Amino acid sequence: MTRYIFVTGGVVSSLGKGVITSSLAAVLEARELKVNILKMDPYINVDPGTMSPFQHGEVFVTVDGAETDLDLGNYERYSSAIMTKDNNFTTGQIYEEVIRRERRGDYLGATVQVIPHITDEIKRRIKAAGVGHDVLIVETGGTVGDIESQPFLEAIRQLRLEEGSDSAVIIHLVLVPYVPSAGEIKTKPTQHSVKELRSIGLQPDILVCRSEKPLAKSARSKIALFTNVEERAVVSFPDLQTINQAPGAMHAQGVDEIVVDRLRLDCPAPDLSSWQAVVDAELHPDNETRIAIVGKYLDLLDAYKSLVEAVSHAGIQTRTKVSIDYIDAQELEDQGTDRLAGVNAILVPGGFGARGFEGKILAAGYAREHKVPYLGICYGLHAAFIDFARNVADLPAAHSTEIDAKTPDPVIALITEWTDRDGRTETRSEDDDLGGTMRLGEQKCLLNQGSLAARLYGATFAAERHRHRWEVNNNYVEGFEAKGLVVSGRSEDGKLVEMIELEGHPWFVACQFHPEFTSSPRDGHPLFTGFIEAALAHGKGHGEPPVEANDGHRAEVLKDGTSS
Repeated sequence: MTRYIFVTGGVVSSLGKGVITSSLAAVLEARELKVNILKMDPYINVDPGTMSPFQHGEVFVTVDGAETDLDLGNYERYSSAIMTKDNNFTTGQIYEEVIRRERRGDYLGATVQVIPHITDEIKRRIKAAGVGHDVLIVETGGTVGDIESQPFLEAIRQLRLEEGSDSAVIIHLVLVPYVPSAGEIKTKPTQHSVKELRSIGLQPDILVCRSEKPLAKSARSKIALFTNVEERAVVSFPDLQTINQAPGAMHAQGVDEIVVDRLRLDCPAPDLSSWQAVVDAELHPDNETRIAIVGKYLDLLDAYKSLVEAVSHAGIQTRTKVSIDYIDAQELEDQGTDRLAGVNAILVPGGFGARGFEGKILAAGYAREHKVPYLGICYGLHAAFIDFARNVADLPAAHSTEIDAKTPDPVIALITEWTDRDGRTETRSEDDDLGGTMRLGEQKCLLNQGSLAARLYGATFAAERHRHRWEVNNNYVEGFEAKGLVVSGRSEDGKLVEMIELEGHPWFVACQFHPEFTSSPRDGHPLFTGFIEAALAHGKGHGEPPVEANDGHRAEVLKDGTSS
C-alpha cells in the first residue's frame, strides 16, 4: 500500500519546498524505499510551456515530453525517479479535464462543483502517481492561505481521511524570521500559518522551520506548544553552505525517522555516503576555472536552473570551483566581445526570439576563432551553425527562419516532421499553437564514432531531451562538412542533425537537445564534465584535455532498458 507525504508551505513563498521534497526523497531512497514525487501547481495555465522565463523560470522537460515546473528537475537530480507527465499537474489541467468530462455528459447532468468534482480529479491523479511505490511525496505549490491552492489542500484533507492517519504525513515548511532590531527570532508567523492550515482541517505532523541560524531549543518548544506539533517534529533547517548538504541535514534532524515511524514503514537506516562524497568534492575543490554563460534571461537565473546545476555537477565531478560570468547576449551586440577575453570556456544556452541572438552568434564566433572551449545548447547550436555559415562558408546573409523568414540562406529552418521516441511521426506547421507543439521529450541520438561526442559519452548513442521548433537545414550540411564542420550526432532516423563539432578546434561541441536535464550531483553529465575539463586545460595552456568514457551516465540508457 502506498503511503503519502504532503509538503505544504506557509508565511512566504520561495522557502525551498522543492529542496525539502527532493532531499527527503533522497534519504528515503537511501533507506531502500521506492519513492515517487508529484508537484501540484495552483496556476491556471495548462503547463508552463508558454510562460515567460522571467516570471516562472525554467521549463523542465520530462522523458515523455511534458513541459513542467522546474522543481521536477530537482526531483530527478536527487532521486532515481524519472519524471513524466504524471508527476506534475496544474489547476488548469484539472479544470480542463473536468470540463471535458462535463461536455461528454460523464456527470449525468449533475451540477459540477469544486467539491466533489475538482477535488475528486485531484485525488485521482495523486493516487495514480503513487501506484507501484512505497511512498509518494506530494509538493503543493503556493502558500497556505492563497485562494488558488485551496482545492489542493481540501483534496489532501479528504485523502488523508479516506486512507487513514497512518497512511499520510503532512510536512509544513515555514519561515521563522530574525528581527535585528529586537535581537530575536519571531515565532508568531509560524503560529499563524499553522492556524491557517488547521482551519481547513489539516494538522501538520512535522514543521520544518527555515531560518538564518539554527533554532534554540526554547524556540522549538514554544512553536511545538502553540502549534500542537511534537517538539521532536519541530525541525530547525537553517541556511546551508550548499544545497547538496540538504539530504544529510534532513537525516541529522531525524525527519526521515519521524516519517518512517508515522507511516509504520519497515526499512533500514540510510547510507548517505554518496551524498557525503558530493559535499566533500564541492566544498574542497582541487582546481579552479572561470567560464562564461552568454544568455538572455539573466534577470531571473532560475530560467537557467538545470543549466547552472549541471555546471555545478561538472565542478563536483572534477573537484573544481567553477566561477561563472553571466553575460547578457545583447551586451556583446552593443559593446563587442571583450567581456569574453578572460574566460576559459563559453557556454551558450537555449532560448527563443531575436533579442540577443546576434550576441550569441558573436560568442560562438569568438570561441571558434580563439580556440576557446565552447558548449552550445539548442539555440547555442543554431548560433554556432550560423556563425560558421557566415564566416567560414561565405554566406554572410545566413540566418534562422525563426528570426528572418526571408533570409536567402535559411541554414536553420522550422522542423515540420520528425519521429518521436516511440517511433510515431509528428508533424507541425507555422500555424500551430505555441503550447505543447515543439519537438519534446527524450529521443535517441546516434553518435558519429571517432567524434569527440562519442568519446565523451563512451557509447554509440545518447538518449537526451528536446524542446525546440527549429533545426539545422540539411541542404547546407554537406557543403559545411567540406569546410571543417563535423556532424557528430544525428537523430535515430538519420534525418536531423543533433550534434556538431569543428575540425582543428580543441573542444567545440554543440547539441540540439538539452543535456542539462539529465545531469545530477552524484553522476554529473559527460558533456558538462568534458566541458569543465576542457576549461581547465585551456586555462593551464595544456591544449586538448584527455577524454574518458562515461559509461555510468543514465542518459545513455533508453527507458525500455536497452543500452549501448
